[in-house]
Formats: sequence, C-alpha cells, structure tokens
Amino acid sequence: MAEEIKNRVAESKLITFDLEDYYPKGQRIVLDIKDWLFEGLILREKDFRSQILEHDWQQYQDAYVALSCSTDAIIPGWAYMLLSSKLQGIAKAVVIGDKEQLETTIYQNIIDNLDVTPYQDKFMIIKGCTNKPVPANAYVWATLKLQGVAKSVMYGEACSSVPLFKRK
Repeated sequence: MAEEIKNRVAESKLITFDLEDYYPKGQRIVLDIKDWLFEGLILREKDFRSQILEHDWQQYQDAYVALSCSTDAIIPGWAYMLLSSKLQGIAKAVVIGDKEQLETTIYQNIIDNLDVTPYQDKFMIIKGCTNKPVPANAYVWATLKLQGVAKSVMYGEACSSVPLFKRK
C-alpha cells in the first residue's frame, strides 16, 4: 500500500504575512505642476495662485496624491504647502514625490500603525511575491516590526524561504 502524501507546509506552524493584503484601495495620482509654471520653469506666485483657484480639486476625492514637478524648476516649499492645503479633507494622503514615494509613505503609515500582538511568539514568513506595487522599504519595516514579537521571521514562500531572524 502506498504511503499517504502529507502537506508539511499546510501542517506547519508558519504564519504567512502578505504585505499585499494591506494594500489600500484608492486611486494614486501624480499632480505634476510643471504646466502651472511660466515656461515650465518659473513659479510666478500670482499665476500659480490663479491656477490653484481654477483647478478642480474634487477629482482627488479619496485618492492618494503625489505632488511633483517634472522639470528642473526650483519650487519653493510654500508652493507644495499651498497645494496640500487645498487637498486637505479631500485626498486620503499627500506627499511630495513620485508614485514610488507615495506607495512608500502609504506603507510606512500602515506598518507603523499595525498591531502585531497576534504574531507574538509565532513563526512568521513574509511573502515575497506580490501583484501590487509594494515598495521595498515595506519589507524592511515589516521585518523590523515582526522581529520585535515573532519567534522567527523568514522571507519567501514556505517551500523555499530565507531565514532572517530567530529569537534565542
């Protein structure tokens, strides 16, 4: 009689921590202000404020917004502050940068506020493959956060994981 095949992965005490599960819904928008500048390079305050007054801010409702300028213009800090004040109460989050910086900031906030007490003394594996844009920093922050409570932390898949941390 043939021996029964056992799924040792399913029987293990490993808990998979998938960062993709924490990916928040919402549109990601990069607001490039280059077209609001004189010749794409010079911020004229009066013209800039006029652009802000004419802009439809409701299009950013419940979106994650990255403020940027794709030209080599020198943008004063107050300009981004003024833009963010218009997005207050409309956008879910606002950052200065590109989409990668936006995703990084979103995940930093999520991981900073993550309750890891359910993972106390557990064997954790941080899943490596995702279909969503999970930034590399999110894996670092998740490792540091879980390392504070877990018995062990690994990376990858249960069948081929890389050990990262083991509490003695």
